[in-house]
Amino acid sequence: MFHKSTKPLQIWFRAIWWMVAQKNGVSAKGLQKILGIGSYQTAWTWLHKFRRLMVLSSRSKLQGIVEVDEVLVGGKKSGKRGRGAEGKSLIAVAVEVKGRKTGRVRLTKIPDASSESLNKFIEDNIEQFSIIHTDGWASYNNLSNMGYVHKIQKSTVKEEDEEVLPNVHRIASLLKRWLLGTHQSYLNKNKLEYYLDEYTFRYNRRTSTSRGLLFLRLIEQAVITAPVSYEEIISQNHGC
Repeated sequence: MFHKSTKPLQIWFRAIWWMVAQKNGVSAKGLQKILGIGSYQTAWTWLHKFRRLMVLSSRSKLQGIVEVDEVLVGGKKSGKRGRGAEGKSLIAVAVEVKGRKTGRVRLTKIPDASSESLNKFIEDNIEQFSIIHTDGWASYNNLSNMGYVHKIQKSTVKEEDEEVLPNVHRIASLLKRWLLGTHQSYLNKNKLEYYLDEYTFRYNRRTSTSRGLLFLRLIEQAVITAPVSYEEIISQNHGC
């Protein structure tokens, strides 16, 4: 990732450390100010390079009891579910349930709530034979044939999705708060998938007591990941 960089490695390391050391991350504006970088573009580009390091190729799939649902992120129009609202991005969410606690999560931007989109998300992120809890949306009807134990959750209160799948909606609420609080209006909708990767990396390591280990993981990834230029970053749309 440091290929042909004109900036000293010390500055790169400070930037990576600052990103992982802050509980909620840092915006490009914040990084520019802290490091004294003259260009907002440089800070923005670096953060997107760092986000590309946050999906480890060796990571294992979710397993056990897993809640799955879709949620809406962004846009100006109201609405809870990701089944047709305009101006919003549809996010598939899977979260391990560990008693009253949550385990690891996976978040992916999807084009629609069809069975094709949701089945691919589930196959890519959840081990077979896991117990998957969903609502009654028809796109989930084939999960049993795909090798999963499918359990449909029903609400006792009309249209109360948060009650049906509380862990998914807790994650969605935390995600929206993080996006608004850390990145505010500087978030690029076309790059949303990379912000989801960062949130997943942070959430799945929320109990880590060593910021240094998180720093080490990104450095390890940085030296084995192919370099990407600013031009490539602005032209790429990760996911849909």
